[in-house]
Amino acid sequence: MMEFTAEMIAGLLGGEIVGDRTAKVHTVSSIEEGSAGSLAYLTNLKYEPFLYTTGASIVLVDRSFSPSRPVSATLVKVDDTAACLLRLLEMYNAARPRRSGISRLASVDAGARLGEECYVGDFAVVEEGAGIGARCQIYPQVYIGRNVEIGEGTTLYPGVKIYEGCRIGSRCIVHAGAVIGADGFGFAPNAEGGFDKIPQLGNVIIEDDVEIGANTCIDRAKTDSTIIRRGVKLDNLIQIGHNVQVGENTVSSAQTGIAGTSKVGRNCFLAGQVGIADHVTVGDRVKIGSKSGLDKDVPDDEVRMGYPALPGLRFHRVSAVYKNLPELAKRMDELEKSVQKLINNEQ
Repeated sequence: MMEFTAEMIAGLLGGEIVGDRTAKVHTVSSIEEGSAGSLAYLTNLKYEPFLYTTGASIVLVDRSFSPSRPVSATLVKVDDTAACLLRLLEMYNAARPRRSGISRLASVDAGARLGEECYVGDFAVVEEGAGIGARCQIYPQVYIGRNVEIGEGTTLYPGVKIYEGCRIGSRCIVHAGAVIGADGFGFAPNAEGGFDKIPQLGNVIIEDDVEIGANTCIDRAKTDSTIIRRGVKLDNLIQIGHNVQVGENTVSSAQTGIAGTSKVGRNCFLAGQVGIADHVTVGDRVKIGSKSGLDKDVPDDEVRMGYPALPGLRFHRVSAVYKNLPELAKRMDELEKSVQKLINNEQ
């Protein structure tokens, strides 16, 4: 178990100590759930009341913060609490022991290539022709199909399935249950009233530094490739259709669905439950509000909200009217009756 003193933390972060310099912590917690031996943090002042009741041994706060009541925890004051917390979490995560070795219960084909210091867990399967870079972490029950290529330092958590011919870059993280390279949803109606399956002959390419959430599915292309560019972050339970392209550093929250052949630009933000129809192009730096449905192209730097999605300002104006519809309907009914009375009087 790793332990850090307040003095060590302050030295690392350039912080100022208020309280016991020898206070020790071995874990990180929220300020509400803090207990002895934990490091907590105050990044939002609405949680300040918890500062006076927390059991945490050390609390990170902004240098400008002054408590209004006595605090039992040791404070470490820093210039930017959120940035310093991130730095500590990254350091703590990097210090965690890495798994190593190939389990005797794993099935690794003799024709597969594994780089140095790889871990392959119980009941994982690595098929013929697959190439796995150095320092990859392949957790139990992962399936890696024929001729799959995986870059260095990538982690595949339990139950990830990667179909044949797909490519995943370096330093990627794919969480449990994700499926990469299943067939795209392609069917053609036939003369008998049924559907003929359209073969999906392409693959999926995931570039470096991508993170993919649990149970997310990214379909292989009909031809060519479905492409997830460098730095993309996808939440859990997302569906990416065949031949979709997602641009660099775009982020999407859970339950988003992007239909086939659509393109999303770089540095976009898609909130939860966004739906994008097929063959839609979304520009760079676009923000799409939760539960929005896009069926038309969106230029660069735009905001879209609603179903169907509208420009942000117009959406708010429509929403303001919508919530008043019962009153507006009543007023309209009264106006119609008044107009009808005037007409009747004139006749």
